Amino acid sequence: MEHIAALLLVIGCSDTMTECRELSVPVSVFETFEACTAERPFALGDLRGRTPRIMGECLAVDPALEDDYDQLLWSVRPDGTLVASLEVSGTLVASNGAHLEKDYLH
Repeated sequence: MEHIAALLLVIGCSDTMTECRELSVPVSVFETFEACTAERPFALGDLRGRTPRIMGECLAVDPALEDDYDQLLWSVRPDGTLVASLEVSGTLVASNGAHLEKDYLH
């Protein structure tokens, strides 16, 4: 059985970053995080022109939990930073490292 180690999330937004949506890519799951990172620029390049702004992140996937993930949460900050995480039943299990709840400290 093949295990998933990373998920490629690609988001397209309007010029003003007020309207954003997930964009489909031909391959969105990878056996290694490095394979996802290597594919990311090509996937983003293939989607140019579909929306004014495109961004993508690779999220690490714990192979032991790959069948348990029930939420992919994401948001785009006004500065264009994509914040994304995978969760299992409300428990955070992977994140791209940005924490929305700490914004008030800066």
